Amino acid sequence: MNPHIQTICAHAGATPDPQTGAVSNPLYFSSTFHYKPTGEYPTGDIYSRESNPTRTALEKILAQLEMGEDAAAFASGSAAASAVFQSLRPGDHLIVNFDAYSGVRAMLRGIFIPWGLQVTFTDLSEAANLEKAIQSNTKMVWTESPTNPQMRIVDLRSLIEISRQRNLMVAVDNTFATPAFQNPITMGADIVMHSTTKYLGGHSDLTGGALVTAKRSEQWQRIRHIQHIQGAIPAPFDCWLLMRGIRSFVPRITQHVCNAKAIAAFLATHPKVDRVLYPGLSTHPGHEVAKKQMSDFGAMVSFLVKGTRQEAINITQRAKVFVNATSLGGTESLIEHRKVVEGPDSPTPDHLIRLSVGIEDVNVLIEDLKQALN
Repeated sequence: MNPHIQTICAHAGATPDPQTGAVSNPLYFSSTFHYKPTGEYPTGDIYSRESNPTRTALEKILAQLEMGEDAAAFASGSAAASAVFQSLRPGDHLIVNFDAYSGVRAMLRGIFIPWGLQVTFTDLSEAANLEKAIQSNTKMVWTESPTNPQMRIVDLRSLIEISRQRNLMVAVDNTFATPAFQNPITMGADIVMHSTTKYLGGHSDLTGGALVTAKRSEQWQRIRHIQHIQGAIPAPFDCWLLMRGIRSFVPRITQHVCNAKAIAAFLATHPKVDRVLYPGLSTHPGHEVAKKQMSDFGAMVSFLVKGTRQEAINITQRAKVFVNATSLGGTESLIEHRKVVEGPDSPTPDHLIRLSVGIEDVNVLIEDLKQALN
């Protein structure tokens, strides 16, 4: 783990107010701000769609966490991803993991491909597939590692090196890995994306997204312009909630991962489990690459059931402590049959179950899985 992340998180949104001495940052609900008739903005803010002091404080923290030059907060992870795709031009070519988050795939197929963006979906866990997919008009590679929900590991350094040779931008969805365990910008990525709804918020009580840039490039200025003009921004209270969540991020994610490792090890020996998809297991095909680019392996665990689609669904229904719900990263453990959520065109296997491992007593979680599997 980045040795500075614990301090950054502990002080998130806790800079003493110079006027009152308040340790917790104030909430600025104002939609508009006073400015001079001559058009000067003494505070730097004019209208909250463009900037707000609470959101600015959050964006500074997000940039620090991912070691970038700047960050932009959005109303959701999908809104953040959309701003990246909109910053490209009709006719540009984008390369994407074939098993990237289903919402991203749906967005590209339903909105951006009809708009004129050209997209190739391929398995980026094999570097050779990236080489094959590059075209003369390719502008960007969009990837996840680990992927959602099949937990494939992409060798980010190799992917970035290939992309640099061809002058391609690289954007990495780092939601699963979190900034605690993986920092793509330090490997050469241009943009890092987060669904801050998940581990950074950490309490299943807000929706948010973020982009962090390595440099304030021309591409980044387009993304910022999209954020300002379209206004898919989080409300000040959501920004404040997110900063509060970030304060406890390190101890939470530490417990999440500790529980996930124990659960992955338990599932790996269960007779009704065909295969466990967790990069922390030495049997995972991407384990060695994950060890090189991650300081730990995250808290998402997927597994394949020995049985049919219906048998997998039945297991999720029998769980009592694990909540059958979508999303991830909250303190509570969640279980879901991903194919049901993603739809019939999804590449996710019919017998795959995804777990978001929470911070409950791990023995209670294991006992719940035992009874659900049996």
